[in-house]
Amino acid sequence: MQPALLIRLRPLGAWRFGPADGGHDRVDTLYRSDRLYSAVTLAMQRLGLLDEWLAATAHAAKPALVFSSLFPFQGDALYAIPPATLWPPPAALLNSPSPVFLAKIRWKTARFVPLSVIDSLVTGQPILADQWLPDPESGCLLRRDRPSSSPFRVVVRSTTAVDRLTRTSDESKPLACVEFEPGAGLWTLARFADAAQEQIWSPRLQSALRLLSDSGFGGGRSKGWGHTQTAEFQAGAWPAILLPKLGRLLRNSPAAASEEGSGLFWLLSLYSPAAADKVEWSGGNYSLSARGGRVESHAGQGAAKKMVRMVNEGCVLASTEEPIGAAVDVAPDGFAHPVYRSGLALSLRLPVVEIQPQDKTPVEEPSTADAVIVEEEVAPPAPVEPAPVEEKLHVEAPTDYEPAEPTPPPVEEPPSELPTHPAEEPPSEVPSTPVEEPPSPAPTEPSESAEPPSELSTRLAEEPPPEVPSAPVEELTSAPATAEPSKEEEEPPHEI
Repeated sequence: MQPALLIRLRPLGAWRFGPADGGHDRVDTLYRSDRLYSAVTLAMQRLGLLDEWLAATAHAAKPALVFSSLFPFQGDALYAIPPATLWPPPAALLNSPSPVFLAKIRWKTARFVPLSVIDSLVTGQPILADQWLPDPESGCLLRRDRPSSSPFRVVVRSTTAVDRLTRTSDESKPLACVEFEPGAGLWTLARFADAAQEQIWSPRLQSALRLLSDSGFGGGRSKGWGHTQTAEFQAGAWPAILLPKLGRLLRNSPAAASEEGSGLFWLLSLYSPAAADKVEWSGGNYSLSARGGRVESHAGQGAAKKMVRMVNEGCVLASTEEPIGAAVDVAPDGFAHPVYRSGLALSLRLPVVEIQPQDKTPVEEPSTADAVIVEEEVAPPAPVEPAPVEEKLHVEAPTDYEPAEPTPPPVEEPPSELPTHPAEEPPSEVPSTPVEEPPSPAPTEPSESAEPPSELSTRLAEEPPPEVPSAPVEELTSAPATAEPSKEEEEPPHEI
């Protein structure tokens, strides 16, 4: 295994690494490897190691060391762009207590994935899908069970140039930058060709990065942007320093570590193909981006560099050998010295792992025997159930109306006969007659002077009025017949 150096940078303020088109109101969320190589080259120039640095990297057939791009980290979690052939993750590697939950996660929205998840994907181990949640602001895949904010966010600030003499300013302009949360930052990895190159270039590289921590990375350094705390270094072996599960697999399985395994290489840096690289462009999964910028040199400050198309991070290339890449000269025509854009590749050969599908039949797919039994039990009631339901509706309908509308039938029918009587007795009194008759002790007063009132009282005793409300629906139809004698009973007192 090759020696490697893991580097963590903790920003002290905002950073700016603009897009390829140079827009001030936009920013790239990834500090690319070609930009990092340019920053380290300028630091080597200040340290007096420029010629040796270029001879060991840009001019060498096999570079002494290569860089990855600067990826975000938060706490102990390191994020990176996953292999394009394994993201979104295959369904066979997803494990969740509820299959409905799998359809709710938008895996494609996560651009940066924790290395622990990538390590499981590469080695073919299952992932607990219900523990992860894509962050829409930063594009990182965060733990659901651990409360945490976005590692970084993009902010647009307004800048105004003020004249020191006249103390006047022009129109303000927007300028985008990246702000990091406490405990978050950027990490990169430098992989050395062998142990001898590590002894030569590891201390020099650490000195250059400490210098850059004070001077700053990216744009806006005069505003105080791009500064970091003292860089943190961790030495280890590649690739176990990033992917411990894969490191154990390569040690224990010689077949997985052999060069005759998978012909797919996962890129952690930008890549510009060299003439000796044997990449099969008809295979793999890759995308391209145009890279430009301006020169930072005493020979010509701000001159536009030539545009170059490069393969992006996270792409998977098909090749019989590990791609090396090349540093392309992008200096303007007639420039005083060459200007290199690093396309040196930091890639990892993906092992051949057989993905065994998980047994999800008791959760997702019922057995055929159960399906047949369910169909036999459910099919017969389908034509039988609607029939009794409709009959119940027809039978229960009148019962619903009996308690709700007991009064309308006697109110609607009697008015047809009431017009025959004079207006002395309004129709409203018809339903009230049986209620007024029980408390009718008044007719007993004139009983002292005449006998007819006593006959009426006997009739009232023989025919109690409460029988009318207790009668069923069929007896209500004969209510007018019973109501008529009540009117006759009322008439004799008038005659008296």
